[in-house]
Amino acid sequence: MLKGKSAENKYQMDMCNGSILKKMLIFTVPLMFSSILQLLFNAADIVVVGKFAGDNSLAAVGSTSSLINLLVNLFIGLSIGGNVLAARYFGAKQDRDLSETVHTAMTVSVISGVVLAIVGILGSPIILTWMKTPEEVLDLAVIYLRIYFIGMPAMMVYNFGASILRAIGDTKRPLYFLMAAGVINVALNLIFVIVIRMDVAGVALATTISQCVSAYLVVRCLLREEGAIRLDLKKMHISKDKFLKILQIGLPAGFQGILFSLSNVVIQSSINSFGKIIVAGNSAAANLEGFVYVAMNSLYQGAISFTSQNIGAGKYERINKILFTALACVIVVGVVFGNAVVLFGEPLLGLYSDSEIVIEAGLLRLKYICGVYALCGMMDVMVGMLRGMGYSIVPMIVSLIGACALRIVFLTTVFKLEEFHKIENVYLTYPVSWILTFIAHVITFIIVKKRLNRRLKVA
Repeated sequence: MLKGKSAENKYQMDMCNGSILKKMLIFTVPLMFSSILQLLFNAADIVVVGKFAGDNSLAAVGSTSSLINLLVNLFIGLSIGGNVLAARYFGAKQDRDLSETVHTAMTVSVISGVVLAIVGILGSPIILTWMKTPEEVLDLAVIYLRIYFIGMPAMMVYNFGASILRAIGDTKRPLYFLMAAGVINVALNLIFVIVIRMDVAGVALATTISQCVSAYLVVRCLLREEGAIRLDLKKMHISKDKFLKILQIGLPAGFQGILFSLSNVVIQSSINSFGKIIVAGNSAAANLEGFVYVAMNSLYQGAISFTSQNIGAGKYERINKILFTALACVIVVGVVFGNAVVLFGEPLLGLYSDSEIVIEAGLLRLKYICGVYALCGMMDVMVGMLRGMGYSIVPMIVSLIGACALRIVFLTTVFKLEEFHKIENVYLTYPVSWILTFIAHVITFIIVKKRLNRRLKVA
């Protein structure tokens, strides 16, 4: 019994006591590497396609990323709801509620994946046409998307399962799972594209298979867990109470993700109008930026889990310390990683394409966005704090007004004018919206914290 208990606690973390900085680093570093590995799935697709299948195939794969994010983000938001709820029950030591949350979340993951697969397979041609995907790459983009979405149930199962593990402080095992899946993905990419010459279908199939591997490993892990976190397939069901609470937190988070992705779809449509060279360069640069983003996003995840556990345990006095620690860390990560990508942009973009004009187009995007990427990380940390405190609708509204609406209004009005119809102006919409939205989230946090303090005084 003692041995089992020791094994169970090996991967768990008490976020409610001790040094916040030390534990946040222990929590976020494996998560950072996990996120980077997950992003490498798509990076491997783009690198292999760009090197061995040509610019048309590169543009086809790259032009689908914003659409994938748009369709996936709603359900990824639900996984955040599961994470917040599980962390809260774990911090409060409410085992029965934690067990119900685990089984509800994993059931929702399967249903979500099936729904996404159906929508992605059937709707890809129509949506890509609406996004003004260049005609010469449209057919290839449709093939890539349809195969990619076949693996969507596996992607959802992994993400929901990993969010449950993060709730108890475990970011190490998801890293191990993605390392195994990542090696398989890269190997299959090389075989399917270089040896069998399957083009974009090959990279999509490789990604789908690797997603199935990571899903299998995370489910196997949960099945072997001890205590309330353990998954029992016979108990798979949707608890109405827990499902509604997951929706309360996760649905606004998902809608916020959709709103950001929707603005990115509008931006992608604007970028597509400049032709396949700009599209290819933008795709490669955006992929590089993605590595910086997921590194910063680990601090967002940390803010959610740390805040949720401490709220569950009633340790409200630690909230401000968590905020300042997360902000300091994300600024360091964003400034160092972001500017490193700008500094080494040319050789890094050369990994994606041998075309000088494609690399030049990618460097332009990096110059305007990646150098100030820390602003995006700061904005996300504020959102993570608010969600961890149980406020999810407010960040959604703030993000809608501060970021998405602003971008869309600019691109559908001023950008249409000839003197403003430049690719540089498209890229400038990002940092401007990050600054405004961060300020709005800070104001919101101050108001929410004051309300929380008043409740404590009344209690």
